[in-house]
Amino acid sequence: MDIFERRQKILEILHRDGRVKVNELSALFEISEVSIRMDLADLEAKGLLSRVHGGAVSSYKTYYNMDMQQRLSANQDQKQSISQHIAGMIDENDTIMLNAGTTTLTVFRMIPATMNLNIVTNSITIALEAGANPNFNVVLLGGLVNAKYQFIYGDDAIEQLRKYHADKLILSVDGITSASGLTTYYNHEVELDRIMLSRSATTIVAADSTKLGRTAFARISDISEADYIITNNVPSIKEEIEELKQSAKNVIAV
Repeated sequence: MDIFERRQKILEILHRDGRVKVNELSALFEISEVSIRMDLADLEAKGLLSRVHGGAVSSYKTYYNMDMQQRLSANQDQKQSISQHIAGMIDENDTIMLNAGTTTLTVFRMIPATMNLNIVTNSITIALEAGANPNFNVVLLGGLVNAKYQFIYGDDAIEQLRKYHADKLILSVDGITSASGLTTYYNHEVELDRIMLSRSATTIVAADSTKLGRTAFARISDISEADYIITNNVPSIKEEIEELKQSAKNVIAV
């Protein structure tokens, strides 16, 4: 196998598993870890992946160029398993907050339509879908509109959010590490996320395996602020999960 075929295979594994490990690739291709790191460096320079400690994850340069529908299909199986578990944590007559994101949208779609719920969100997509159900009392925060990713942000939204309190917050993030905490790519949404944390009795962070070990642009909070971190039971993130368990309250891999 030549260098180009090997790098293509690395991308195929990354697309399938969400991340790759240097030591595992070294064993698979029977070449040195130094050579694998050179492969990952080249692929990162082309914007095809992002290197993290011990390996690489899918590139956010590619992810953030996707529209909503493309993002929904990315890591779909992982998002669905996480979402199914979180939906089971919602109780009848709960007030729930959801920030914007394809994972929180997937969680919402897993919640039984027969439940009576109060829903507070800055996600335009979630609000539109929830508003069609008479069992859901829906509050869509008002403010500035991000049309591409369908969310509300800004001072007006923050002021309105302070009026509410939730039993549970379902929070989608773009990165989680013990050192950096909970992080997001969207600096415009970060203050809303912080207020949601402060206005909720229980915080449930929904993060597929590609988010673990990654630090995104803007910091939301320490991971200790999350009551639950729900992620995937994927062998490639075993080390990251064990590290998070040292400082997080509850880490559940499903």
